[in-house]
Amino acid sequence: MTRYDAIVVGAGQAGPYVTSRLAGAGMKVAVVERNLIGGTCVNTGCIPTKTMVASAYAARMAARAAEYGVDVGSFLVDMKRVKARKDAVSGQSRTGLEDWLQNMENCTVYRGHARFESAHELRVGEERLQADKIFLNVGGRAVVPDMPGVREIDVLTNSSMMAVDFLPKHLIVVGGSYIGLEFAQMFRRFGAEVTILEMGPRLIAREDEDVSTAIREIVESEGVAVRLNARCIGFAKRGDEIIADVDCVSGAPRVHGSHVLLAVGRRPNTDDLGLDKAGVAVDARGYIVVDDQLRTSVPGIWALGDCNGMGAFTHTAHNDGEIVIANLLENDPRRVSDRITAYALYVDPPLGRAGMTEEEIRQSGRKTLVGKRPMTRVGRAVEKGETQGFMKIAVDAETGAILGAAILGTGGDEVIHSILDVMYAKAPWTVIRRAMHIHPTVSELVPTMLSELQPMDTATV
Repeated sequence: MTRYDAIVVGAGQAGPYVTSRLAGAGMKVAVVERNLIGGTCVNTGCIPTKTMVASAYAARMAARAAEYGVDVGSFLVDMKRVKARKDAVSGQSRTGLEDWLQNMENCTVYRGHARFESAHELRVGEERLQADKIFLNVGGRAVVPDMPGVREIDVLTNSSMMAVDFLPKHLIVVGGSYIGLEFAQMFRRFGAEVTILEMGPRLIAREDEDVSTAIREIVESEGVAVRLNARCIGFAKRGDEIIADVDCVSGAPRVHGSHVLLAVGRRPNTDDLGLDKAGVAVDARGYIVVDDQLRTSVPGIWALGDCNGMGAFTHTAHNDGEIVIANLLENDPRRVSDRITAYALYVDPPLGRAGMTEEEIRQSGRKTLVGKRPMTRVGRAVEKGETQGFMKIAVDAETGAILGAAILGTGGDEVIHSILDVMYAKAPWTVIRRAMHIHPTVSELVPTMLSELQPMDTATV
């Protein structure tokens, strides 16, 4: 038995941060990682996929070069080089984290699968580790539902897509939400035929309908086929071809493709930790139950990141780590409920989101004003030749508080922060309205948009 002050299980986004802060405070810390240091973000998520999105953007700009007065002639997307670039960027990030942890004072890295023996004892292979403080940062993985015929074909997930170094002839993407949309547009730009099969009546159902509609129009304009209301999806193998049966309201009952990507959700990596031996409670979906400061049902055990169901993003995982450390080391009672919903969808143009959706606002019963502006009326977007999308912001008509915003357009993933920061400051929308922004930018039109506020149900793009 080796005794530590703290054990961190999982070296994803929150794990290394928590480790560094605890070790820096003089604690003896063990980090356990069964697979790749860096977790999903570094190895199969944010960093590699956005690197590929950048390659896809370059391909798209090459195809559009003549619109800018540039003649590039014919061009070729070399998928092996696309993958090599992605691997290099991802690998550099992972190596940097590995070196940091392995050379960190007061830190010992264990490579293996951790399982609880009791509430404060873990086994990693032949090693037994004990600590009063244990932090679970074990992440999640793609769901592979038991669809008819799914076991008869080779399916791809967001993880296995990272090994693809060829161009699928026709990629069938099951799931029209964030992961599915990014891969669909990306591989269409690389030159593949792409069809999205979405069980719901529209794409990304959690977004406002105008956002969903605009994103569908964007991907369809590039040749991505979208099939909605695909309620009964099944697969069959016919030689080199995969046939997807689709029960849709309209359209052909079958889609013929070469490869299938399943992007229908994720599940937490909590089913093989021995949580029952520790007495750690999980909900019906396997997420570890935590309170507002990320404490589990067992004193001295915390859960951070995707495994706690409190957020499914790299930034929420890292923020989990900040909340835990603030409470433990800084006498700062930070809580999960303090944070404002914020995320991005990395189609091109990207969607930046902060705060409440219009549906959430309606359910709250607030009297609300909304400002909207199409990107065709944003000078910077016109200059760049990237005028797809729109931006909108909702404010409380009585208090002046900013309730939510969506920016679907060039730079939307960055511009949203000028709104998000004001929301965190709890300042009224008039602060932005009176600000002098730089010209020419996308951000400079946010104050203009705020000067055109209308009641929610009458506001139009």
